[in-house]
Amino acid sequence: MMKIETFLPAVSLRPFIKGYRLVECEEERINKILPDTALSLAFRIRGEFGSVHDNYLAQLPATTFSGIQKSVRFIHYQKNTTAIIVLFKETGAAAFFKEPLDEYFELSLSMENFDSAGRLSTLQDQLWHAHNNAQAVRLIEQYLIERLQGYQVDKLIYNAIERINAAGGRLNIRELSNELYISQDAFEKRFRKLAGTTPKQFSSIVRIKAVIKQYVEPVSFYDLALDNGYYDQPHFNRDFKLFTGQTPRDFFRNKSTAYW
Repeated sequence: MMKIETFLPAVSLRPFIKGYRLVECEEERINKILPDTALSLAFRIRGEFGSVHDNYLAQLPATTFSGIQKSVRFIHYQKNTTAIIVLFKETGAAAFFKEPLDEYFELSLSMENFDSAGRLSTLQDQLWHAHNNAQAVRLIEQYLIERLQGYQVDKLIYNAIERINAAGGRLNIRELSNELYISQDAFEKRFRKLAGTTPKQFSSIVRIKAVIKQYVEPVSFYDLALDNGYYDQPHFNRDFKLFTGQTPRDFFRNKSTAYW
């Protein structure tokens, strides 16, 4: 049995964080995690979790910072494992990490790369002894507030992301940079640093997410592909399988088993 609970962030953190997802697994299981347009930070409260790739299980650190992924991931939870995942908003992680975020594209790293082992060990001990899940979330929030830097929103990149989302990922990046009165090279550099990936890859994730949200039977996959800017169905099928690990037909049969 798996329990998932969500918590809203404190007011001071809402510009940067969508929320917290608490995952409690009484039995061993594997979760399918779809690519998203924002980074995440996972705190293991008890038990063990790891990343599964080609039938190989790699244990993840107790506190794991993950960059944007371009393809589906599978996370293995051992029996009696509890974790809290911080779900950042798009560009929100930049408020807590001074490093260019595209350096962590498709990587999952221990927070010891960004903070002292002693500080993290103290936090882990506090989380272990928390009286309830709400208290554990508050401890994580206090840690994040302490890490919060003097962050200024890059309005140009924020505007670009709003446009990409509004268009469902169907934007020409060169045309977008021209509309924002910035060279494409300068735009892509600023975008990668704050968003954690290129504008093109970001748009690709937005487009597939839009496809998934739009699909209602009996819409044909061919029409769905054309409506979302794909030139043909084979191209759509390749992108979709990279994103979800399944063909469109197989995915929508089991849509409820995947998470963002």
